[in-house]
Amino acid sequence: MPRLGWFVCGSLFLVIGLAPVANGGDPPDPETAIRQMIRANAEKDLPTLSRLMAHDADIVSYSVGGRKYVGWPEFEREMREEFINTRKIEIPINELKVWTKGDLAWFTMELDYTRYVGEGAEVKRTVLPLRETGVLERRAGRWQLLSWHESFRSAQLGGPLASPSMTMGSQKLVSNDGAATVPDLSGEWEILEVEDEKRYKATLDKNGNGPYTQHGGRFVTTKIADRLWQGTWQQPGNDREGGFEVLLSEDGTQAKGVWWYTRVGTHKNIPPREHGGTYQWNRLTPIPANTQ
Repeated sequence: MPRLGWFVCGSLFLVIGLAPVANGGDPPDPETAIRQMIRANAEKDLPTLSRLMAHDADIVSYSVGGRKYVGWPEFEREMREEFINTRKIEIPINELKVWTKGDLAWFTMELDYTRYVGEGAEVKRTVLPLRETGVLERRAGRWQLLSWHESFRSAQLGGPLASPSMTMGSQKLVSNDGAATVPDLSGEWEILEVEDEKRYKATLDKNGNGPYTQHGGRFVTTKIADRLWQGTWQQPGNDREGGFEVLLSEDGTQAKGVWWYTRVGTHKNIPPREHGGTYQWNRLTPIPANTQ
């Protein structure tokens, strides 16, 4: 699994979608404040983000990858790093709803965060489907963001990976239900963590269990049906564990999907599927002949 890296530092302010907003001055309403933050992030305008975000030392917010922020300083440092490491950031907002009651407001938002890294022909584009919720307060006439929570939407890799009833199936070992054929998953696989562009190798048995070359990690497959492949991962080297769900290609040579944390050190009871990233798996060895 990736380090708590660039994509976990973004939180709400990686919600970049260019929308026409007035430059300068305090936003007259919470929706305008949100859109000004969006524009400021797109333009890597940290002073404007700072002005529109409350700096209370005890404010707690959560981002993807199991990341927790308390106060402003750590968030500011990671935003500076993100701005340096990206060539361009842009995200269309798919949906934004805002509710207001007195001096408080809250919102929900769905967007596709797109970041570009590299130069020239080496520029790489990565898209993350995100969901945001947050609370704003009007202080001395100025709307400011207090706290937010960010998570991945269900993996949108050409469509949902599974129906809701399938996403958190029972933790049984792989079995052949009825007449369905369980694929042979044995061999070497290259795993790409899309957001962090991190690659490593896994060596699996036919049931999809085996070690991988990242912090002494190990995959355990708990269920596979209709090409939907589910399981867990453990990394003793950095004391983390979680789950995964990928969709196996029809020819069995690739898989795409999502992973998430369920524990980071002593931080347990992390809600499944809320903090993680996206996967791309590629077979490095031929599919066993008796399964083709």
